[in-house]
Amino acid sequence: MADQNIPYKIYLEESEMPKNWYNVRADMKNKPAPLLNPGTHQPMSAEELSAVFCEELVAQELNDTDPFIPIPQEIADFYKMYRPSPLVRAYCLEERLKTPAKIYYKFEGNNTSGSHKLNSAIAQAYYAKKQGLKGVTTETGAGQWGTALSMACSYFELDCKVFMVKVSYEQKPFRREVMRTYGASVTPSPSDTTEVGRKILAEHPGTTGSLGCAISEAVEVAVGTPGYRYVLGSVLNQVLLHQSVIGLETKAALDKYHIMPDMIIGCAGGGSNLGGLISPFMGEKIRGEADYQIVAVEPASCPSFTRGVYAYDFCDTGMVCPLAKMYTLGSDFIPAPNHAGGLRYHGMSPVLSQLYDDGLMEARAVTQTSVFEAAEEFARVEGILPAPESAHAIRVALDEAKKCKETGEEKTIVFGLTGTGYFDMVAYEKLHDGKMDDYIPTDEELAAFRARLPKV
Repeated sequence: MADQNIPYKIYLEESEMPKNWYNVRADMKNKPAPLLNPGTHQPMSAEELSAVFCEELVAQELNDTDPFIPIPQEIADFYKMYRPSPLVRAYCLEERLKTPAKIYYKFEGNNTSGSHKLNSAIAQAYYAKKQGLKGVTTETGAGQWGTALSMACSYFELDCKVFMVKVSYEQKPFRREVMRTYGASVTPSPSDTTEVGRKILAEHPGTTGSLGCAISEAVEVAVGTPGYRYVLGSVLNQVLLHQSVIGLETKAALDKYHIMPDMIIGCAGGGSNLGGLISPFMGEKIRGEADYQIVAVEPASCPSFTRGVYAYDFCDTGMVCPLAKMYTLGSDFIPAPNHAGGLRYHGMSPVLSQLYDDGLMEARAVTQTSVFEAAEEFARVEGILPAPESAHAIRVALDEAKKCKETGEEKTIVFGLTGTGYFDMVAYEKLHDGKMDDYIPTDEELAAFRARLPKV
């Protein structure tokens, strides 16, 4: 039975939409460590970073002081196509679980790209166009980021070159074709089209690739092609800034009905969705205005938070990018090819890494089969087929709601539903056919990767 005066879907009015992005770094007592030049181990300057990234994005990347960054009108107008996204009260799921918990999810899949990634893609494409660039390069794993960026580049008439992790390129041809529909070129990574790709293929013949590999190739092409810059869909400070619209809308919708969440849950790969969802809540927590239990959920087969180390590491496998201090498994870590649940990055956002190290949030690792089982349970009740990445958050939300049934606690749970899984049916097929398994790296394997971390 629905609570009186609380609708199934809470939408904001246009006048209630965020006018600024929120920069949680401004409120952090311990700022994220700076990016380092891999050659000198000195903090990267704006000039050095501008050789790779758009100038305005570099300014956002280095801004640790301004809590609010105005959203340009052109971006705000584009957001109106698909924002605000709904905050949904999962009444049907609550009833099925017979739980006293109140469950809400912020659904980011109601746009052509099918995920939250468009929030940053349109911003980065806008700044590239404003700078007068011809095009951009990027990497993509499952394909959501590449899809979003290709759409954004099409809107601003920019060329878009995407390096797609080879295993996803082969398993998700329709995601690839959406990118090509929007005019992007899509290359499986590692490839023989770049120097770093050829090197990786020589060292790891037959490799299925990783985000670290694809990043290396995309950066090489961007730096070597006049009029191009590299853009990234996760990890960086600038990306978490753009994605803060998720959390700002979520908080405004909750405040509208005087709802105070107890727990906020997000999936964690590189950190874009999680960082965006939790930013305004984390700001309140840091300032001592409220307290929340904030949970990052990652795959047990790529456990950066729960089994990684907090250290400086390369952001890419080819070791051409700056060094970032983050929770990492090692830049040459490549998840097993049977891992289909997304969230394949070896490291984690420096912002989230610092918050986690400061004890302001917790992390949990979940196995692949349990994630897809949670996705199926959710889909059968709520009517949305979730992306595998999103299903990590669903797994923990279900577990917590079931605990509330046992204890009688009336906890309010909010989680991020980052997008839809309609291009991920190969993975769902493996689940249904009993061919999905749970690869978990051994301590010995992870120790070997850690031993190769750069000495900083």
